[in-house]
Amino acid sequence: MSRLPPGGLEGMVAGQTGLCTVGLDGVGLTYRGYAIEDLTSFSSFEEVSYLLLYGKLPTVSELADYHRRLAGGRSIPQRLKTVLEQLPSGSHPMDVLRTACSTLGCLEPEGSFANQAPCAERLLAVMPSALAYWHHFHQSGIRINEVTDASGTAEHLLLLLHGKPPTDLHRQAMDVSLMLYAEHEFNASTFTARVVASTLSDIHSAITAGIGALRGPLHGGANEAAMDLIDRFSDADEAEKSLLEMLARKEKVMGFGHRVYKENDPRSDIIKRWAKMLCDDCGLTNLIAISERIEQVMQREKRLFPNVDFYSASAYRCMGIATPMFTPLFVLSRIAGWSAHIFEQRADNRLIRPAANYIGPSPQAWLPIDQR
Repeated sequence: MSRLPPGGLEGMVAGQTGLCTVGLDGVGLTYRGYAIEDLTSFSSFEEVSYLLLYGKLPTVSELADYHRRLAGGRSIPQRLKTVLEQLPSGSHPMDVLRTACSTLGCLEPEGSFANQAPCAERLLAVMPSALAYWHHFHQSGIRINEVTDASGTAEHLLLLLHGKPPTDLHRQAMDVSLMLYAEHEFNASTFTARVVASTLSDIHSAITAGIGALRGPLHGGANEAAMDLIDRFSDADEAEKSLLEMLARKEKVMGFGHRVYKENDPRSDIIKRWAKMLCDDCGLTNLIAISERIEQVMQREKRLFPNVDFYSASAYRCMGIATPMFTPLFVLSRIAGWSAHIFEQRADNRLIRPAANYIGPSPQAWLPIDQR
């Protein structure tokens, strides 16, 4: 019998990719060789998504054309609007995005793999519109105009959600957040998308499957869980006292530690700086104080560091994003990474079909029903 892999396939190599390095030697994150620190300091989400989809950073003219294509893809087909209006108002926004993607696969089928890039661009452009349209229709009965003249995805999203142009700080912070979430190697949702793509299914099916995987709280919901945790406490001292009690009861604290990173999550350091600026700007200094105290306790007691989800929660709260919308923002960004992985899988495809070690009963003799 072959050696059993570890639970959750931890540390197992399941394929090759040229898109992303995660935690080489325990630290660091790069997209196609570019450090995440440089990308978030000098680029935009549009540049990063172009890099992932097309394999290089765009020139000035390529970026301008890409912006125009994304802006032209923001409108929602009327039949999709009808579907969004008919969904229950209590639906989780992740379920809304899953349904929207699947519906687009019917309304605007990929047809052939030659159309994969336009389909990916269309999903990047229209999914923020679909999320905001559903949100406003069910919150206030308003059918918003989802087409904006926003310069980029971050501005477009915040403008649709809040009905007014975002401040420069909010736009920049959201843009950084989208870059941080754009890609992360063979995580659960990406691997799910690649498995579906390996069957030669269409891009909408693969991305719908990725959304379903991200829906689970052990993958995409940590930022929502982190916000729920932070909201329990009135100040940093209460947070420390209650957190110690939680640890004594061996309760799981979401937003800390990582399967691959061993020393720190480089994305966390970046979003923490933005979270602090946002908290200072909107006067929610107690929010960042509570968050930092939780970080200190987790480091002292468990030697665990925050991952990107923990301080993303505070950043989103300061930008006026409702907690159930946190993981959907993850989707709107990760469509870039999922799409790039689907392209890569298709370029050198082999059906992903691992073996399993059987642990069931030994061979059994079949008996007629009256002898069992």
